[in-house]
Amino acid sequence: MSLTICNIHFSQQPEQVVYASKPLIQELQLNTSKPLIIRLGQKEIKALIKPLKRAGKHLYLSSGIREIIKVPSSGTIHLFPRDTNDIQLGPLIGILTDVIKPGEGSPFNSRSSFVKQVIKAGHNKAYTFGFTPADINWQNKTIHGYFLNAQGTWFRREVAFPDVIYNRLPNRKTEIGPSMTALRERFVKIGIPFFNWSFLNKADVYQFLDNDPEALLHLPESVTNPSQEKMKSMLHQYKFIYFKPGTGSLGYGIYRITYHQQNGYFVRYRNNGANTLLKFTSFEKMYRTLSLKHGEGLKNYVAQQGIRLIELDKCPVDFRFHMHKDINNEWQPVGIGAKKAGRGSVTTHMKSGGTLLTPQQALQYSFGNRTHEILEKAKNVSVKISEAIERNYTHRLGELGLDIGIDQNGDVWMFEANAKPGRSIFKHPELRIAGRESLNHIVEHCLYLSQFQGGGVS
Repeated sequence: MSLTICNIHFSQQPEQVVYASKPLIQELQLNTSKPLIIRLGQKEIKALIKPLKRAGKHLYLSSGIREIIKVPSSGTIHLFPRDTNDIQLGPLIGILTDVIKPGEGSPFNSRSSFVKQVIKAGHNKAYTFGFTPADINWQNKTIHGYFLNAQGTWFRREVAFPDVIYNRLPNRKTEIGPSMTALRERFVKIGIPFFNWSFLNKADVYQFLDNDPEALLHLPESVTNPSQEKMKSMLHQYKFIYFKPGTGSLGYGIYRITYHQQNGYFVRYRNNGANTLLKFTSFEKMYRTLSLKHGEGLKNYVAQQGIRLIELDKCPVDFRFHMHKDINNEWQPVGIGAKKAGRGSVTTHMKSGGTLLTPQQALQYSFGNRTHEILEKAKNVSVKISEAIERNYTHRLGELGLDIGIDQNGDVWMFEANAKPGRSIFKHPELRIAGRESLNHIVEHCLYLSQFQGGGVS
């Protein structure tokens, strides 16, 4: 059955009755002599149907019905006929995040802006709200969620457990704790689709792609907790490697180590906001310095083959592919940003002096009239890599940030995958439309997961 877009209204009558306009009754083939099952999220109620003489598709809910299934607001929403005289309003989409101390007008601190953007993208498509673990009432199966009114101001409503949950818990350390793991598992156990499960560990990504032939074509050699002998061997083979923490982000703790046969070993890294370069006459002295700095923490590090990337102004360039699953459950590269490293920087992150460019600007210098061909090749690889990660990952994914490199031969490499990618690339003026598309894809994939896909009728 196809979706219907319906206008929801509230009446003040306390009894369990709904008034449905005749066009809506006809389209849904409702039997007005029998009760109607109305659902929202994990709540449902039976009600009497009364026809209403009004053009268009309208549904009037009594205050009694609204209170029991906890409809957060009136307005335009999807209506999905599950069976004869059985309809689902929604979908009801929950965005899970967390907060240290709510601020006035920003219940989720710095993440409030992003949650607000997703809610706005879901306007007239879904009931979308933000919530934290503290807002969950497991006994009543309700959530005290944060919604937006027409003026863009936050308001709170108690609602049923949602049809789908989009996970944007912001803290890696908190997320892997037993309470958060139990929270996710409880939602999944009661049949609520939950994506994205958690942050991805670099070492885990390399490990579960290690036996995937399609992915291996585009992965640089990566070794978790390498022995000194292996690390030295990689340096002598590739001439430079990246040495990075398995659970790091934003480029923190990353070293670029270069080997010159005549001059020794050079280590570049970011230190107190400045790019730093150290020189060592032997591998042993270099490794000893890293060991003294990190101790047991080195066991979490990954040594990765260095790739000679394309350059602009003698600075390497890499790409962030912001991937989304769409309403048809297919991976799409929705946003692509190019990042040029700052002079002497280990990474291309903006905080390390990097510059944000469009992919066309970055590729034109190296490939000229082959720019479109190379970009399409990279897009195809990004989809294949996303599919490979999904094949080998035990939980549900709907969004990925892939750090992609293109070498001077036009070959495509994937360095890292992030399940909760940042959105800095969308700050570029020419990528703002892609940023809006990214938000739309989040909502559309929620429609898919909640089985609300299928083209509404206005």
